[in-house]
Amino acid sequence: MNILVLAGGYSTERNVSLSSGSLISAALRRKGHRVLMLDVYLGCELEGDPLDLFTSEQTESFTVSENVPDLKALKAERGGEELIGRNVLELCRAADAVYIALHGAMGENGQLQATLDNFGIKYTGSGYVGSLLAMDKDIAKRMMRDAGVMTPPWTYASVNRYDIDEIEREIGYPCVVKPVSGGSSVGVSIVNDRAELVEAISASGEFEDKLLVEKMIKGRELTCGILNGRVLPPVEIIPKRGFYDYKNKYQKGATVEICPAEIDQAALEKVSAATLAAFDALRLSCYSRFDFILDSEGECWCLEANTLPGMTPTSLFPQEAAAVGIGYDDLCEMIALSALEK
Repeated sequence: MNILVLAGGYSTERNVSLSSGSLISAALRRKGHRVLMLDVYLGCELEGDPLDLFTSEQTESFTVSENVPDLKALKAERGGEELIGRNVLELCRAADAVYIALHGAMGENGQLQATLDNFGIKYTGSGYVGSLLAMDKDIAKRMMRDAGVMTPPWTYASVNRYDIDEIEREIGYPCVVKPVSGGSSVGVSIVNDRAELVEAISASGEFEDKLLVEKMIKGRELTCGILNGRVLPPVEIIPKRGFYDYKNKYQKGATVEICPAEIDQAALEKVSAATLAAFDALRLSCYSRFDFILDSEGECWCLEANTLPGMTPTSLFPQEAAAVGIGYDDLCEMIALSALEK
């Protein structure tokens, strides 16, 4: 097949996406496909037959630094307000399938999926409805709660409009402040008192106006994926320092990851059932990953959904697939082929 891998984008997670995209592209080429990896935000020049840009040779290599990308500088460099760069849609239409290797923003909130649908373009992952529902953490938590999936108490607020007395009364300390549509733990803070809460809300506002303040549940951090209806073995995540923030997610050796997680059968069944229930409630398809806290009482609390799990060297979803005998190259091809089955 001729497969277009879309990566990068105008998102705080663009570097993670570029790393994922380069690895996915290499894997698909090893499986015999012709691949073009393209930064959806920057686009490219196009002359002649679009299919001439698809190749069986590896051309990309990216690593994720510990710093969040400077989007203002990127925007100034490229210029313009468009989120989709030059000739991107033309190349999408030329491909047999589009592999969405984006993270966050337009790539994960349903905007890109809706655009591709309008052009009849086949793509990987969930559709625009599921992507939208899962990306908005407030909506996702409401839907999961209504489906019987336990999720920590929370309140929805904005950076410029919040009632700190109400937050303290309803949520209390410790709590977690996070942008409502963010990812990769960008803008997330753990808060222990009023002064820290005010500071954390301000810090979250650097990335997004809307936010969640969520009760912090103490326990073991787990994540559990689902692939084509099959719930995968969960991973336990143990950061060596601090919590599972942007740096600890993507810097090699910063976090201990145990896959499969060493939990008892009762806990495994709860995590697996919650994963499947949340997947269905949010109307997702093909593959996703869900983050959980397993508390000291054995209760399983779902934090959020990830509709486009990372595929970097330190990513969790490929580890879960490997635990059931699905190698990285086969995993990438399975996801790519799923686009043709929609």
